[in-house]
Amino acid sequence: MNRPRRHTFLIATALATLTTAIALPPPAAAELPAIAARQRAEKKNFTDSEIVEGFFKTAFGAEYHLAGRVDRIRKYEVPVRVFADGIRADRKAQIATIVADIAAHVRHLDIAMVDNNDSANVLVKLVRDRDLFRTISTFYGGERAKEIKTSLDPQCLSGFRKNEKFEIEHSDVILTVDVSDFVFLDCAYEELLQSLGPINDTATVPWTMFNDNVSMGYFDVYDQYILNLLYDPRVKAGMTVLEVRALLPEVLADVRAWVKRVNDLKE
Repeated sequence: MNRPRRHTFLIATALATLTTAIALPPPAAAELPAIAARQRAEKKNFTDSEIVEGFFKTAFGAEYHLAGRVDRIRKYEVPVRVFADGIRADRKAQIATIVADIAAHVRHLDIAMVDNNDSANVLVKLVRDRDLFRTISTFYGGERAKEIKTSLDPQCLSGFRKNEKFEIEHSDVILTVDVSDFVFLDCAYEELLQSLGPINDTATVPWTMFNDNVSMGYFDVYDQYILNLLYDPRVKAGMTVLEVRALLPEVLADVRAWVKRVNDLKE
């Protein structure tokens, strides 16, 4: 199986940061053998230090950016509304299923689908592979598209725009549709989740989908810890590492209880 080329990136502008008939029912993730096998083998019990390590490595910094390194929390501080734009009704249905799954597993994140781009702050652009580079050029301009292609050679990617308070204002996710269900789901989960803030990929944490050497295809327990930490209301956009570290013992205790309950985890 080819590993999808997934990338989230930042491109700085003045105050901006940039980091895919009748709908056919999407295959349930657990019905795909590649995903079912991963779920059976999934590690679900983690120490505090293992969770904290992954959080700091993904919530700060960025995999790709043209500005200097930014070690601040970036997140939405408003409800997140997602619009899927493309011709494949089955892929749109899969995006809706993923968004509902994220909403069910991240306690303080208000995220849902909408029917038009005007009311969305996350645009998921669904394109054919042959149209990917042209779409990236449309979004980010020809020169940046060439740099992205040279640096990352992505199969799917996402990015976001933030304000001076490090609050995310808009995200773009570009996904190719003419791939296998596993590759599509793997790309869609990672890019949608990274477009919410944990934009930095890491090769040193083996349990997160935000590792280019790891393919999941579903919302795993470890990454639920990361997103729930990020979207706890005590963790604010713009906070530094030191500010977040001071809050983590209390926040992590609450996040542990939530993730345990929503996943029916045993001790």
